[in-house]
Amino acid sequence: MKIKDIIEEFENLYDPTSIEGMKRGGINPEKAYGIKIPVLRKMAKNIKKNRELAQQLWELGYRETMILAGMIDDPAQVTEKQMDDWISSPYFSYWEIVDQTCMNLFYLIESAYKKAVEWSTREGEFEKRASFALIAVLAWKDKTALDSRFEEFLPIIKKEATDNRKNVKKAVNWALRQIGKRNLYLNSEALETAKEILEIDSKSSRWIAKDAIKELESEVIQKRLKQQ
Repeated sequence: MKIKDIIEEFENLYDPTSIEGMKRGGINPEKAYGIKIPVLRKMAKNIKKNRELAQQLWELGYRETMILAGMIDDPAQVTEKQMDDWISSPYFSYWEIVDQTCMNLFYLIESAYKKAVEWSTREGEFEKRASFALIAVLAWKDKTALDSRFEEFLPIIKKEATDNRKNVKKAVNWALRQIGKRNLYLNSEALETAKEILEIDSKSSRWIAKDAIKELESEVIQKRLKQQ
C-alpha cells in the first residue's frame, strides 16, 4: 500500500463527529480524520512493517498518520535520534499520540529504558509524559524484565510527582501503578514509594499517591498477585 492509497482511505473514513468526541476526551490534534484505533490497527495488520512508509506517514502530522506510523515502523531500525525527534514534534501535543506511540513502538526498542530515564528531565509537558507513559507500558508489556529495572524508576517517579500538569501527573501515577501490579515484591516497593510521595507537600503528589495506594492495596490486585 502506498501513502496516497492510505490518505485516500483516510479521506473516505473522515468523521467530524468522532473528532468532536475526541476533543471532549482531551484528544485535540491540530489535524485529524476521526478514525478509531481498531480501524487503524486493522490497516496496520494489512500493511505489515514498512519503515519507509512509517517515516512518510509521521511527517504528515495527522493524528491517524502518526499513530499508524508507530504501528508499522520496524523497532529494530528505530534510532535514539528518531525517538527524540518524534517526541519533539510539534504535533506530539496530546496524551493519545504519546501513549499510542509508546504502546505501539517505543517499548519495543532496545534503548527504551534509557530514553524513559532521559525524558523524565524534559520540560515539555508531552515530552515528559512520554517518559512515564513509556515506563508504564514497559511495566505492563515487558514480561521478562528483571525487577531491578523497575526499581530504578521509583526514585524518578518520586522526584517528578510534584509536577502539577495534568498530562504529566496522570502518567506518573500510571507508571507507579503499573510497576506495583507486576508482582508482590514490586507491589511492596511501589506502595512504599507511594507512601513517601504522600508526605510531599504538593497537591499533585497527594493525588498521585492516594490513587496509587487505593489500587495497589485493593483486594483485587492483592489477590491476583498472590495467585501468580
